[in-house]
Amino acid sequence: MTHGDDITAYHRSLGDTDREICELLANEIDRALPDAKPKVWHAHPVWFLDDNPIVGYDRLKDAVRLMFWSGQSFDEPGLTASGTFKAAEVRYTDRGHVDTEALARWLGKSREIQWDYANIRAVKGNLQKRTDF
Repeated sequence: MTHGDDITAYHRSLGDTDREICELLANEIDRALPDAKPKVWHAHPVWFLDDNPIVGYDRLKDAVRLMFWSGQSFDEPGLTASGTFKAAEVRYTDRGHVDTEALARWLGKSREIQWDYANIRAVKGNLQKRTDF
């Protein structure tokens, strides 16, 4: 599967272990969300549905962080709240730590449960649940 030149370049900039994690994540995301549009956004790979950010990852100092913008609403173990809105994350330090079954569940829920981040500025930070899909 192809993620585009910008995501390929992002992966190439990483060390071997981080690149392996990110390539696994990208492949699983592409498989579960084939209609999502991937791009590097704010310097990190992110997948969008109807211009709404759904899932992405980035390299931190000590791990690769996978983040779901609406993840706090998934009611799923393994995800930790992140930030002040509805995002949740999981961190990986090795490809072998990625639970692909859990990841598939989370990706399925990321399609079903979405908060409207695409229009957050228009509603002055008052995040609304999406119901238009």
